[in-house]
Amino acid sequence: MDDPVLTAHELVRDRFPAARTAFLAGSVVTDRRTPTSDLDIVVVLDGPPAPYRENLVYHGWPVELFVQTEATWHDFADQETAKRNSPLLAMCSVGILLVDMDGLGASLQAEARRRWAAGPPPLTAPERDRHRYSITDLLDDLRGCGDPAERVYLVSHMLQRASEIALLTGGHWIGGGKWLSRRLAVADPGLHSALTEAAEQAVAGHTGTFAAVVSDVLDQAGGPLWDGYTVR
Repeated sequence: MDDPVLTAHELVRDRFPAARTAFLAGSVVTDRRTPTSDLDIVVVLDGPPAPYRENLVYHGWPVELFVQTEATWHDFADQETAKRNSPLLAMCSVGILLVDMDGLGASLQAEARRRWAAGPPPLTAPERDRHRYSITDLLDDLRGCGDPAERVYLVSHMLQRASEIALLTGGHWIGGGKWLSRRLAVADPGLHSALTEAAEQAVAGHTGTFAAVVSDVLDQAGGPLWDGYTVR
């Protein structure tokens, strides 16, 4: 396949000749590129047909398009920030600026970098308690689990929850799938290694180390929560 940056430039010229700005982001522009990496392209237009998302194949490359207007770019960034997981800010903060017709691209990239560096909003007390309760419940389930199939699901869910609360209590962004792993690996390499290695052992049936690591994460977030937990 052709060079990803050149391909992205050509796609934007072909499909969005009036684009105000466009960014190429994702694993394909990093040393984590794999044979299945796609082109993540953010395009900002003046108006319709934006906003929309589209998946396509272009010159052999799988492409994910995130087409916005300036106003909807800010709307999506705000919505994602409230969820403490913003692929849009991440893509625009580290992405390659493909097009910048009027300075908007440089402006949005500067804003994305500022907001990304500032981190997500802190957890509220009820949000923190909800995470603590969930992990406490999962730990109890794991300790009593005798079904190998159920254990796989429990470990997977616990790995996600423990990683998320570790990131959030530390003021870091979370992510989905591989990005959750990458976020934690950057924020706390030691914890990332401990969790993933112990999770592999737990799936195989040796759950003690994994439960201990998750318990340590839980203690850092305020400790177990079960008796007296109330949601109104």
